[in-house]
Formats: sequence, structure tokens, C-alpha cells
Amino acid sequence: MVTIYGIKNCDTVRKTLKWFEAKGIENKLHDFRADGIDAKTIEAWLDEVRGKVLINKRGPSYRNLGDDDKATLEQGGAAAAAVLAANPTVIKRPVVDFGSTRTVAYDEERWSELAGL
Repeated sequence: MVTIYGIKNCDTVRKTLKWFEAKGIENKLHDFRADGIDAKTIEAWLDEVRGKVLINKRGPSYRNLGDDDKATLEQGGAAAAAVLAANPTVIKRPVVDFGSTRTVAYDEERWSELAGL
């Protein structure tokens, strides 16, 4: 089963869910707002994909962060994961978890490859 992390009212997350459903790939949505997200999970994502990929610096959630939090995000590690856990809307969406691999952002080509389509 593929887990799609994001926010249910995000257009890109909705588009992602429709894509997986259309391909017949079993999936579930993990909504950051409703279900939360723990810092350990985010820290593992940061180790795997790096902050430049995971952090959405273009959105209002990032712009609304304080300078100290932004500096912490630049440093990475557990402290950055804690900031993201407290502000999950700063995470670029969707994060798609295939079990052994994660992707960030909308990427039909990569998903097809990982799903063996």
C-alpha cells in the first residue's frame, strides 16, 4: 500500500489521489492536519531526500515562519524535523511513501516506475 502524505484540501494532493486511484494502486492519505506527523518520520525523510527537496520555501507557511525557525531548517537534522513537525504545511506536498522509497511533489513518471507500471 502506498501512503500519500499531505493535506486533503491541497489541489496537488487531490490530483495525486486521483492518479493512484485511476491506476488501481491501493493507497491511503495521511493528512498532516488531521493525523499529525512526528519529527522522527520527518527526520528520516530529511536524511533521504534532503531539505532542499522537502521544504516548500515558496508557500505562505514558510514565509510566516520566524527567522530562527528558518535558520533551523537550513541546518537540518532533528531540530529542523521538529520545526517541520510543528509546521507541517511547510513540507512540500505530496510525500508519497512506497515503503522502501519516498518521492516528493507530483511525479507521475517516477510513480509509474516505482509501481512497476
